[in-house]
Amino acid sequence: MLIGVPKEIKNHEYRVGITPAGVRTLTDAGHEVRVETLAGERIGFSDELYRAAGADIVSSPAKAFSCPLVVKVKEPQPGEIALLSEGQVLFTYLHLAADAELTRQLLERKIIGIAYETVTDAHGTLPLLTPMSEVAGRIAIQAGATALQLANGGNGVLLGGVPGVFPGRVAVLGAGTVGANAAKMALGLGAEVTLLDISLPRLRYLDDVFGGRLRTRYSEAAAIEEQVCKADLVIGSVLLPGKRAPKLLSRDLVKRMKPGSVLVDVAIDQGGCADTSRPTTHTDPTYTEEGVVHYCVTNMPAACARTATQALTNATLPYVQALANKGWKEALRTNSGLLNGLNLHLGQVTHSGLAADLGYPWIKAETVLA
Repeated sequence: MLIGVPKEIKNHEYRVGITPAGVRTLTDAGHEVRVETLAGERIGFSDELYRAAGADIVSSPAKAFSCPLVVKVKEPQPGEIALLSEGQVLFTYLHLAADAELTRQLLERKIIGIAYETVTDAHGTLPLLTPMSEVAGRIAIQAGATALQLANGGNGVLLGGVPGVFPGRVAVLGAGTVGANAAKMALGLGAEVTLLDISLPRLRYLDDVFGGRLRTRYSEAAAIEEQVCKADLVIGSVLLPGKRAPKLLSRDLVKRMKPGSVLVDVAIDQGGCADTSRPTTHTDPTYTEEGVVHYCVTNMPAACARTATQALTNATLPYVQALANKGWKEALRTNSGLLNGLNLHLGQVTHSGLAADLGYPWIKAETVLA
C-alpha cells in the first residue's frame, strides 16, 4: 500500500506520524511510504534517515496527501482540508467533538476518519491515546510549575517548598493515564498532591502504587470545590472517549480559586473541563482569567516532540501495518478495537459519542462495513 506521512503544520508541532524505524518496518513488508521533506528534521529524523529506511521523500504536502492511507499526528489544519479526497483513510488524532466546523468539513470531503483517541484494546483501554497521555501528564506539572512563577503571572509558590516552608498543593481531576502521570511528577517534586476520581478501584490502586504519599478523594461536587479552592495548581485530566470533556469547573468556582493559582487543562483537546478554558498554543500558552493562570495548549506533547514521536510510533505501528497489509475494511472487520476508532465514513458519523455531542445521525461502524 502507498502510505503518506505529511509534515505537521500546527503551531509548534514537531511530531511526525512515523519514525524512520517505523518506515523501515513498513518498507520491508513491501509498502511504499511517502514522507514530506523535513517532516522530522526538528527532532533529529532527517530526510536522509527516512531515505535510508526506504521512504520516498516528497517535496510538497500535496504529494504526501495523495496516498490512500495518510498517517498523521494532529487533526487536519485549514490548509490541509482541500488536500483530502473522498474514500481516503486518515489515521490520526481527530478530537472532533470539540470542533464542529472541522467535523463538517471532513464529512463533506467524505474521508474515512480513524481516530487514535477512540481505538481500544482487549481490555477496553485506549492504547493509542495512552503514550501521549503519559507525556502530557508529565509536561502538565512542568508547565504548571513554570506558570506559578511570579514573572509568569503565578502566585510565586514553589511546588516542592523548602525546609521550613510548606510545599505547594496540587489537585488532579481524573485518575486516568494523564492524572496518574501528573501525580507522579508532582510527588517527585515534593508537592502535596490530591487525586480525585469517581472510580474507587482506581483510587485504591494508585494509593497502593504511591505508598500512601498520594491523597485520594472521591470526585463529587463538594470534594472538587474544596480541593480546587485550596490548590496552587489544578490539573484537568478528565476524559470521556470521543465526547466533549465534562465541565467540572464553573466560572464561579474558578473565581474562588486562589489568586495567581494555575489551571493546566489537559482536557482542552476535547473542549476543556472549565468554563473559562479556551485553546492556546505553544507560542502563546497562557492567559489569566478570573485571577487564575490558564495553560490550555491543545498539542501539549509537541513540547517534547522527539520522545512523543517515538512513543506514538511504538503504539500506532501495529495498527498501521494492519491497515496496510489487510486494507482498511478487513483490518477493521478483524479488530473490534480498531473498529472503535472509526469516527467518520464517507460523510457519515460512526462514533456514537461524537454524533450525540454534535447532533449528527449515528451510523454503526459495523453497518457501514457490511
